[in-house]
Amino acid sequence: MGALFALLLLPLTAHAVTPGEMLADPALEARAREITKELRCLVCQNQSIDDSDASLAQDLRVLVREKLQEGMSDAQVRDYVHSRYGDFVLLRPPMKPGTLLLWSAPAIALLAGAAAVWMAVRRNRGAPSLAANLTGEEKARLEKLGVTGLSDSEPSE
Repeated sequence: MGALFALLLLPLTAHAVTPGEMLADPALEARAREITKELRCLVCQNQSIDDSDASLAQDLRVLVREKLQEGMSDAQVRDYVHSRYGDFVLLRPPMKPGTLLLWSAPAIALLAGAAAVWMAVRRNRGAPSLAANLTGEEKARLEKLGVTGLSDSEPSE
């Protein structure tokens, strides 16, 4: 039962490679699959061309297989596609000045979020309690309804 549950939890990705695209040589096909898993679909943008159903992704998968059949190495095929489509086609773009913002964006977003939370907590720390604005009659009515914790003092931290 546990094994069945574990199998259900495995991420099952749908591969968009059609049988007509596949190469007859299993070793060459395996190389092609590894390369296409590293290239971004220019239409879908967050998918590799190996997983994408877009027609451009299919064209790129065919191109990769053609270049491998011509005798290019894996690196030469990647470089060929990269030279035609730029850094954006790589799911893991190289670290260089032009991609520095891309690589640092997650850290910048995390720091900005932490700063926003810190400022919100700091701003709200000195805010008076809501009970301070209530009249005695309003407090009595709320206590009668079962609402507790309506003291005039600020909540303890």
